[in-house]
Amino acid sequence: MRVLITGGAGFVGASLARAFRAESPPNEVVVLDNLRRRGGELNLPSFNQAGIDFMHGDVRNPEDLADVPGCFDLLVEASAEPSVLAGVQGSPAYVLQTNLVGTLHCLEFARQRCGAVLFLSTSRVYSIEPLRTLRLTEGGSRFEATAEQPYPGVSRAGINESFPVHLPRSFYGASKLASEYVIQEYVNAYGLKGIINRCGVITGPGQFGKVDQGVFTLWVVNHYFGRPLRCTGFGGTGKQVRDLLAPDDLYALIQRQLTLVERWTGDVFNVGGGPQGSVSLQEFTRLCQTVTGRSVALSSEPTTSPVDVPWYVSDNSKVRDAFEWQPRIGPDEIVSGIAAWLSHNEATLKPLFV
Repeated sequence: MRVLITGGAGFVGASLARAFRAESPPNEVVVLDNLRRRGGELNLPSFNQAGIDFMHGDVRNPEDLADVPGCFDLLVEASAEPSVLAGVQGSPAYVLQTNLVGTLHCLEFARQRCGAVLFLSTSRVYSIEPLRTLRLTEGGSRFEATAEQPYPGVSRAGINESFPVHLPRSFYGASKLASEYVIQEYVNAYGLKGIINRCGVITGPGQFGKVDQGVFTLWVVNHYFGRPLRCTGFGGTGKQVRDLLAPDDLYALIQRQLTLVERWTGDVFNVGGGPQGSVSLQEFTRLCQTVTGRSVALSSEPTTSPVDVPWYVSDNSKVRDAFEWQPRIGPDEIVSGIAAWLSHNEATLKPLFV
């Protein structure tokens, strides 16, 4: 199989590129990336060693896609400005041009030269106001959803695909939701095979986390290097909850989805760690302390960002039933993997994080 991964030098794209290439027999993998996000350049030597072809290019420029040679069985659209804060205090031009216009350029490429498109979307397409007003109980270490909720698509199993998307959800979320709609139009108009995975928090070794994106990796990094951290929002207690998804679990799902490409009719699937992969920041702090053997200064900022939410867990019921998939890598294994990555590459990584 011949695979093109846009945004393929980023954390998720690079993980998928190496996994596709490691198959036996190996897939032919081409990666396109503009290397804008820090750390992406560190993936290039491993691409070269694995026989992954790298092309420096930007999905905002259709000419860069036109320079990619040949046709492909699969396009994995993983390019994105991934920060939910993008455009909040400045122009949204970059996030909209990358995430929406870039997807349009990828679809035009795929219409002519790809058999199928797999789009990595985000749980951030769900509207912020309904997520902020969920009925929650406050336990000792986390918020929990109650059985009765004011909105469809939410239960203790998580948020499913029928949860509201019609209210504001950030420029980032809006750009990804708009891309989903455009993909479905291409599928309908041109018979392009397409599938959309709305991913929860993807994290693990190889991610260069920041406060606005990749915060769980950043949490491990700061414990490892002994740097202070701050719990922000919702009282500053660290009880907000997310579900964590490892790239290996995402790849396992994609492999199952590829066996049923005839079903790729633009459907949307929530894909995350689910309830068993959920963790509060407070609980995650304890995991970091256990794995690294270090405690760090932890301050509190009760003020909540307008784009933050107190509880999000992916209800994987639809994707589980369609592809007989469920995540297997939990938060404890994710923390251990990140810590091992830091230990094995400390000399290279420390200047990027400290």
